[in-house]
Amino acid sequence: MKYKALLFGSIGTLIESSNIQRNSFNEAFKEAGLEWYWDEQDYKILLKKSGGTKRVEDFAEKNNVNVNASKIRNRKTEIFSSFIIQNKQKLRTSVHEIIQYAKENNIRLGFATSTTINNVNAVFQSLSGQISKEDFDFIGNKSFVKNEKPHPEIYNVILEKLNLQKEECLAIEDTEESSNSAVRAGIKCIAFPGEFHVDDQFKMCIKKINLLDQSIFSL
Repeated sequence: MKYKALLFGSIGTLIESSNIQRNSFNEAFKEAGLEWYWDEQDYKILLKKSGGTKRVEDFAEKNNVNVNASKIRNRKTEIFSSFIIQNKQKLRTSVHEIIQYAKENNIRLGFATSTTINNVNAVFQSLSGQISKEDFDFIGNKSFVKNEKPHPEIYNVILEKLNLQKEECLAIEDTEESSNSAVRAGIKCIAFPGEFHVDDQFKMCIKKINLLDQSIFSL
């Protein structure tokens, strides 16, 4: 088997998170006294840019409004984390099976997220009983990088931490923007789109799939 590690790229590869993220943004806007509301179509367009702060900044500029984008994004993160802790989430279909297959076949697991440590902790708390942090050989978070995706920094960090070459790893990403991060690091990437990204092209990925199975390790 040519791959020595399987790298999950974001929260959205584990749970269907886009709608929860959207609702969390809307609640943060409301708390900030902003009459903004991102519906599903708005958010699908906004998701083409990586990074919540950047989305808020661009939206504010478009609407000629001065806001503290970082403060809003941080509050959104708090709302998101609180929600998924209070409302236990389910792993996306086929994720548990591919994690078990990897472990049984000595394929190391990484989580190439650059979100906050609080978000990471909330996800694993929400998924307690399904998967745990101990399943992963390395879990990233925002503190490891200066650059958000699609910059390849988080993948370069994982390669260093796992002491592996790019050819020895296979990445899974749920958005086209995030998949570019893996590709720019020289890592082959599987597109595993979430509900808001099924129409994305994923031009740089080696395959776009709806379910994960052991055949991905032959790609």
